[in-house]
Amino acid sequence: MKILSAEFIRSCHEVEQFPRDRLREVAFVGRSNVGKSSLLNSLLNRKKLAKVSRTPGKTRMINFFRVTTGGRVRDDFYIVDLPGYGYAAVSKSVRAQWGPMMEGYLSKRSELRGVVLLVDARGIEQHDRSTLEWLKAIQRRALVVTTKVDKLSRSERPTRLAAIRDGLALPPDVPVLPYSSVTHEGRDQLWRALVALME
Repeated sequence: MKILSAEFIRSCHEVEQFPRDRLREVAFVGRSNVGKSSLLNSLLNRKKLAKVSRTPGKTRMINFFRVTTGGRVRDDFYIVDLPGYGYAAVSKSVRAQWGPMMEGYLSKRSELRGVVLLVDARGIEQHDRSTLEWLKAIQRRALVVTTKVDKLSRSERPTRLAAIRDGLALPPDVPVLPYSSVTHEGRDQLWRALVALME
């Protein structure tokens, strides 16, 4: 994928702040510290576009990144970074705001074409299962991507990926895409899946 530009547009904590230019959007969700910011930087080939932190819960608002890709046809869309769910080292009042904001965005945003669910390649948690079930219930197209796959040996991968598929109750025809933000393994496959998701 040829990326012509990728820029941070704004952080939003209420619906009125969302972009209004009607471009297509793909949202990235996952539990806190799953490696979402690192993956976005790797995917967009930018080192510090999305802020990376060792502290879970660094992303506290909905962040919009405008991406322009080029080939035969120029394409503009938004990648949307949502706050991590599950454990986060922030106050209860801040965590209480995340739920309604994220639920409203994911269930009502007409520009949203699909959701990329990030799970740790080393194992899933109940939050991952319930998020995927909820996305199915609201009829949002979802793509499952396993992060930090570089932390698994080649011999471990088939077993771990099969366990993730079973744990999420995914049908055989739904892919689970492995990704490494360190080696960029899986970047081309994820871009192809994103293009299909937006179509």
